[in-house]
Amino acid sequence: MSNVPPVALTIAGSDCSGGAGIQADLKVFTALGVFGMSAITCVVAETPKKVVSMHPTPLKVFREQLSCCLDGMPIGAIKTGMLYSDSVIRAVKDKLEGGSYELVVDPVMVATSGKKLLQPNAIRALKELLPLAKLVTPNVDEAVILSGQPVDSIATLETAARKIFDYFGCTVLAKGGHLRTKNATDIFFDGTTAHKLESEYIKGVATHGTGCTYSACITAHLARGKGLQGSIERAKRNITEAIRNAFHYPPWTVLNQLPG
Repeated sequence: MSNVPPVALTIAGSDCSGGAGIQADLKVFTALGVFGMSAITCVVAETPKKVVSMHPTPLKVFREQLSCCLDGMPIGAIKTGMLYSDSVIRAVKDKLEGGSYELVVDPVMVATSGKKLLQPNAIRALKELLPLAKLVTPNVDEAVILSGQPVDSIATLETAARKIFDYFGCTVLAKGGHLRTKNATDIFFDGTTAHKLESEYIKGVATHGTGCTYSACITAHLARGKGLQGSIERAKRNITEAIRNAFHYPPWTVLNQLPG
């Protein structure tokens, strides 16, 4: 049926402020013509400025959400965001292992405010999930943790991306926005070639939810059959426009969640 949209699933936390997490992902999926489903790992009380509290979803409830989504619809692509705990990550791995899913892992570890979003004992489990991924999308801080090396330039970001690929066997989109270079430069390493994705660095925008929005755009384009590199290139344009067109509700700055 020509009017049936592709389907994508987000496995992430709920952000009550609407700028990140499940809420951001579902907005992106809708904007890009994809039917979105969700399995909620954690309910977070937060604003773009701070995380107030986090309340994990009971594991049984999370497993039931995940099973209902995976068993009920023909899913074109899946993304993970805030997984929070060792038990949730292992539940995801157990459910996805052996499948042929287009999986994008956004390794959410720390909020922009500095609040830890992944329990310390869950990092090992997250690393064990990565071999199932088609793509992992670390920011600078996450690239440091996953590669085990400092990142302070585009050159060291590329080295980190190569190491992450070597360690886990999944392609890597290492995001360099936090380096605050002249351009917002990301490195996509496919196991053979390092591709630079550059856009204007947009100053004066205190962003919230950029990582969620970026990875959700990639996931939506994958679900639409655009291929990995094509999906990343389209998503880079989407996130740049979302930041450029961010709007301000004092004291919040919110990404434009209609990337087009």
